[in-house]
Amino acid sequence: MDKAFADAFARDWVEAWNAHDLDRLLAHFAPDVVWSSPLVVSFTGDDSGVLHGKEALRAYYAEGLRRIPDLRFEVLSVRVGVAVMVINYRNQNNGEVSEVLRLRDALVVEGHATYATTYAATYA
Repeated sequence: MDKAFADAFARDWVEAWNAHDLDRLLAHFAPDVVWSSPLVVSFTGDDSGVLHGKEALRAYYAEGLRRIPDLRFEVLSVRVGVAVMVINYRNQNNGEVSEVLRLRDALVVEGHATYATTYAATYA
């Protein structure tokens, strides 16, 4: 993966989140995306913590935006690998988060949100 692509992807991704623009945000994801996060359990009731498909991700992100109206991210760093990137960022609570994203044809096909603390339960 090219670092310039990853940096541009992260810029657009954070701008979409900070604008709370769900359609712009979801434009980064493939229809068959698989997503995991500790917040999936509290936001959806799915104990697996894993979502399958863009529509499930849409519902999850919409719930997150509803529950966290002051949501805002600041990108701290972007790391690249082979078809994988990691966006490290700080959220509105000053919590550090990393999203590990596997891409295909410039779209996320698999993603994992990881948190530096267990604050995620705050939004239960």
